[in-house]
Amino acid sequence: MPRPVVLVLIAIASVQFGAAIAKSIFDSAHPVTLAFLRAAIGALIFLGFARPSLKGRTGRDWLVVLAYGLCLSGMNALIYLSFQRIPIGLAVTLEFVGPLALAVIGSRRLLDVIWVSLAAAGVVLLGAGPTVVDPLGMALALAAGALWAGYIALAGPVGRRWDGMSGLTVGSLVGAAALAVPGALLADGAFGDLTVLGVMAAVALLSTVIPYAMELQARRTLKAATFSILMSLEPAAAALFAWLVLGEWLAWPEWVAMTCVIVASIGAIRTARR
Repeated sequence: MPRPVVLVLIAIASVQFGAAIAKSIFDSAHPVTLAFLRAAIGALIFLGFARPSLKGRTGRDWLVVLAYGLCLSGMNALIYLSFQRIPIGLAVTLEFVGPLALAVIGSRRLLDVIWVSLAAAGVVLLGAGPTVVDPLGMALALAAGALWAGYIALAGPVGRRWDGMSGLTVGSLVGAAALAVPGALLADGAFGDLTVLGVMAAVALLSTVIPYAMELQARRTLKAATFSILMSLEPAAAALFAWLVLGEWLAWPEWVAMTCVIVASIGAIRTARR
């Protein structure tokens, strides 16, 4: 297996393992507080590696990175709130609809209509499955997916306007600042809990720092289409680690629904116009 592919697979496993670990302490702290801790710790780590130059920045530079940071923090907070209500595998499957919609938005090709219809069938199957699914949890996951699409769309402009890791560093700081007030209001003593702080430090490494480093290295030699197809494995990886860490096992209709979304994503990428 080529080394870049291995790096992406490690990144996917790291993200989803971190998500399962974070959910394991939902009884000890509110999901929004945990999302803030993840963002803040991740931002401090990035700041240690990249000291962004802020002089001479245009208003457009700041607008782009501000939107990028808000999408990043909002996506993480919403998906954690979704995890609180529905299994992780279901949440990540629904969240993945956002990037899929971004890939085919505005297209009138029959193939893209087929892929969207397949993904929609998967979402409907999730809602009609044997597991009792919280409608609000599903809505939160879909909202996280919309912000994930925004985060992807903004990554290019941020990368062009902010060199190296500086855009991610500033965006992470913006995201942490956006969650600071709600995270503090809902903390209820979590900031003084060493277990919570230790777990979220691990989650920041697993779900933020390590995946970014792996993906950054892989993207230097890996084609964008190949990278996107590999990322389509996220829902399955989420379900696997949720089962290993939390004992969350999905019923067969939910696995079928997940497969529909994954196949739709891969199909949309493979048949996309250059």
